[in-house]
Amino acid sequence: MARELPNSQPMEQALLGSILIYPSVMQDCQDMDLSEDEFFLPSHQKIFQSMLEIYQTSKIVDLNTLITRLNDKNDLESAGGADYIIRLADSAISAANTRNYIETIKNKAQLRQLIYTADRISQDCYESSLDIDTLLDDAERSIMDVTRHRRGEEFESSQLIVSRVIDELKELRLHKGVTGIQTGFTDLDRMTNGFQRGDLIILAARPAMGKSALALNFANQAAKRNDGAVAIFSLEMPSDSLMKRLMSCESQVFSNKLRDGNLNNEEMNRLNNAGTRLGERKIYIDDTSSIKVSQIFSKCRKLKAENGSLSLIVIDYLQLITGSRADSRQQEVSEISRNLKILAKELECPVIALSQLSRKVEERSDHKPQLSDLRESGSIEQDADIVMFLYREAYYDKDKEKQEETEVIDLSIAKHRNGSIGEIQLAFEKSISRFTNLANSSGDNIYEG
Repeated sequence: MARELPNSQPMEQALLGSILIYPSVMQDCQDMDLSEDEFFLPSHQKIFQSMLEIYQTSKIVDLNTLITRLNDKNDLESAGGADYIIRLADSAISAANTRNYIETIKNKAQLRQLIYTADRISQDCYESSLDIDTLLDDAERSIMDVTRHRRGEEFESSQLIVSRVIDELKELRLHKGVTGIQTGFTDLDRMTNGFQRGDLIILAARPAMGKSALALNFANQAAKRNDGAVAIFSLEMPSDSLMKRLMSCESQVFSNKLRDGNLNNEEMNRLNNAGTRLGERKIYIDDTSSIKVSQIFSKCRKLKAENGSLSLIVIDYLQLITGSRADSRQQEVSEISRNLKILAKELECPVIALSQLSRKVEERSDHKPQLSDLRESGSIEQDADIVMFLYREAYYDKDKEKQEETEVIDLSIAKHRNGSIGEIQLAFEKSISRFTNLANSSGDNIYEG
């Protein structure tokens, strides 16, 4: 036997009757963003829609105006007839409980929507020819669309807004201007106020500039300084190799020793201690080599649900993500970059996506990257909130590169949607893949093991 969908017909009747008797009730419906499709019975939907139309013309909603309106639209009989409208008015008792009625009607409507969504998901699973990852992503999105259905925002008084701004300024003073996810790099945090939740950050460079190493430094510092989990998607390097880099950076044991195992007891102790510290941080690595955006969404949603929040998502790198079929690779990359921006907003955390630069950089005499060098799609620049370029001058002077163990690296912010642009310098210790603040920078070296 089929079950009846969730509804509350008596409350619908009581609310509609109250609107006819008490003019203030219609304002409550507007305040709580009640719409006609949230009523269960089609007749009630037609009645409330006509009430809205009357109200929006600044007329009083009463028996006469409502019956006339329904009759003009040829909806009077399908709405129950004039006798039913009169009985609705007679059923009105008080305007005191109308907000409770409205809340109940909206809740029942949301339950029905959830059931419709679940049925559609079930039908797709039986009949769809789509792959499992696409189905799972569509299902998650559909459920989240239902849960996000809430009443619209209202006006706020200047008193409330001023109070909130003052509280934010006090918080800024306490945290020295860093409102977002701290990176551990003083000048970068000062320019960006930390990586902001919901931002898509593009870190771009030519190969061998150290962008993967810098992204790992960001991930490690974010996990160390913040409570949320850090997700790393490595499409190019196995998870064990990434962990060796992190352990080398954390312990300051040369990375080549982790490759050949030529370690003394003291170095082994440092690696054990570094491993313990890293194991206590909420760092999660996925090294699926051919991952889709839908899989990234799904895995990050699950990680957020398990840990409460995400501090950072790192993707190495953007051009290796598998997109949906498109007319060109440029369109495919455009779709990927848009989805990564949606990912950042939906999961309320910064997303750092590494990106390759075109060979045009090598053709210029100074070799310094520009926004036009972003490879394959101009939409990467458009979708990003921050675009950063990494540049190693010593890379183009091979003799100098061989001599210097610690290099000065230029990190330039070429685009910053909500702040300033400019260039900062970092120290790069190549043998342990570690970036630190320069000793002569505006802040002390705050990288800690």
